[in-house]
Amino acid sequence: MLKQRIITAVLLLVLLLPALFARALWPFALLSLAMVGVAGWEWGRLNRLASPAAVALGAAVVFAGVLSYAAGWVAATPPLLWWLAMVAWVLGGTWVLARGVSGWSLIAAPLRWAVGCVLLWAAWLALTQAKAVGVNFLLSVFTLVWAADVAAYFGGRALGRRKLAPAISPGKSWEGVWSGMAGVLLLAGAWIAFDRAVAPESASVFSVLLERLGVVGLLVSLLFLAALSVVGDLFESLVKRSAGAKDSSALLPGHGGVLDRVDALLPVFPLALALCSVQVPA
Repeated sequence: MLKQRIITAVLLLVLLLPALFARALWPFALLSLAMVGVAGWEWGRLNRLASPAAVALGAAVVFAGVLSYAAGWVAATPPLLWWLAMVAWVLGGTWVLARGVSGWSLIAAPLRWAVGCVLLWAAWLALTQAKAVGVNFLLSVFTLVWAADVAAYFGGRALGRRKLAPAISPGKSWEGVWSGMAGVLLLAGAWIAFDRAVAPESASVFSVLLERLGVVGLLVSLLFLAALSVVGDLFESLVKRSAGAKDSSALLPGHGGVLDRVDALLPVFPLALALCSVQVPA
């Protein structure tokens, strides 16, 4: 299993790195859109769509992305869209998680399919706009989510006593959530110091939030982003449990499916761009 995970990770990096550091935006936009399209197919399968219809769902996500790119939205998305996505994740995510695994299948299937399309499209649009801002900004958002996940894992194993959502994800604990938030705060301090010392081509999400919102606004924003990463993770776990699936697919040997790799990113990228659009008067 470990060998498979390493090989898959190396192959993904071989594909991702040239697109990530290309000066033009379109290689990264195209590659990430292809991955989001695959995630759309996985979403369809998890929500009881037959294979041809699930492929069509993934194609719909890709088509929406192509239209958005052609319209120039990846460089200048209206901030209102990010705030609407944030509200959808906060209110909708809370409602879905409160209903539990059994409640998901009671939602009308067409609505579930549409929700998946919209959330994946919005996440891709936010991801691509983050790349347009700069590689440092994009990587800082990615790393925020990874730091929250890694710190939550080790903190939960060492300190975990109170279960967060045992019916959805038995391994998660409240102590893991707090550890993940602490990890994000530590990462933010280190990255802001890096930005000031190196002055990269673009500021990180941490430096942008500090400049626009101040220290208190930065701290609150980071805690909110870390919390939303947990919501994204739990949301996909709930959908998988409702479908009786361990992974969203087996496309990435040792890692499961694309959705399994990006679930926590889906709410974080739109929220990060929403928060970065705010300017608090000095």
